[in-house]
Amino acid sequence: MKLILSLFLTVLLSACATSQPRGTGDLGLIIERASGHVTLVDTSTRQPYARIAGLGDLSHASVVYSRDGRYAYIFGRDGGLTKVDLLEARIVNRVIQAGNAIGGSISQDGRIVVAQNYAPGGIKAFDAATLELLSEVPAEYAPGQFSKVVGLADTAGNKFVYALFEAGEIWVTDFSDPRRPSTQRFPAGKQPYDGLVTPDGRYFLAGLFGEDGVAMLDLWQLEKGTRKILENYGRGEEKLPVFKMPHLRGWTVAQGRAYLPAVGRHEVLVVDVGTWKEVGRIPVRGQPVFVMAQPDGRQVWVNFAFPDNAKMDVIDTLAGKVVHSFEPGKGILHMEFTPRGEHIWLSARDDNKVLIYDTAKFTRVGEIAADSPSGIFFTTRAARIGF
Repeated sequence: MKLILSLFLTVLLSACATSQPRGTGDLGLIIERASGHVTLVDTSTRQPYARIAGLGDLSHASVVYSRDGRYAYIFGRDGGLTKVDLLEARIVNRVIQAGNAIGGSISQDGRIVVAQNYAPGGIKAFDAATLELLSEVPAEYAPGQFSKVVGLADTAGNKFVYALFEAGEIWVTDFSDPRRPSTQRFPAGKQPYDGLVTPDGRYFLAGLFGEDGVAMLDLWQLEKGTRKILENYGRGEEKLPVFKMPHLRGWTVAQGRAYLPAVGRHEVLVVDVGTWKEVGRIPVRGQPVFVMAQPDGRQVWVNFAFPDNAKMDVIDTLAGKVVHSFEPGKGILHMEFTPRGEHIWLSARDDNKVLIYDTAKFTRVGEIAADSPSGIFFTTRAARIGF
């Protein structure tokens, strides 16, 4: 009976999704990691409008959007790349492109979708319209040795930058000719585990798990190569065991400062983006995973690794400290702000809910049922570099 009701709801929501014309600027989707479903949502009404099955292993899924926000490209852990039409609420195409994958990106002109892979290590470029394979760049950093790829991000000129975990390198691949890509290689450091591009598209930062510090590459001046920033972070101090790798992609810049999750520490790092020097640390109630700012940069919201993943802390960037702490639900895995930041959506995996909060009053204003929800992705990402 539960299965029949679920199928009926899926059909009903899909029918409602195509009943009238609509734009895409306030739409998005929720990853349901346990069941291979995604739920399509409207952020203005704070309601779901469709549910789509058949997306495979979504245990570590990520999403990018076409330039117009109509199509979502979903990268699954099983190597699946699925193109979903948000207006028609259906799968347009799906390919299995690797054995183990954790994410991807889309080019500046919106014509190329690139997947990053653990196995086999490397990246693959696909035509965004048809999902035809255009080319691939194996992450072979030494004869017969392949690396996991992490931190893939789009940059200007249809270039993509990414880190190689085992190789300890940063690669920049130019897909100006998508069938004949060219790649430049740069040293990074020991075990880069994630990466990000600054909001202006200038710098790529790769967090290092195997040593203290962060590798930084100036994408406007590649000839200068990489340099190490925050070199002394954690040196000489006892480190806590790391329960979950933090996500640099959820960092923020506000008031001329960057806020980064500390690895294995109950702290958020504050860095001056003019000098890339550490200027402070803010104590929080666990090991931070996502450190994300509202669109206006006034507040930074932080979630945590196990065993503190029921907690949330909110930092005021003017005060430079935590101003609100609460426990919204069990297993808070991800968060996403509405386009102008009046609401934040939180995935509470172990409660099978997505919770919606007013960011000014810290009050709950809604919730959506979902099967082990994880990532929440709104179409406003379509206009952002590195997202």
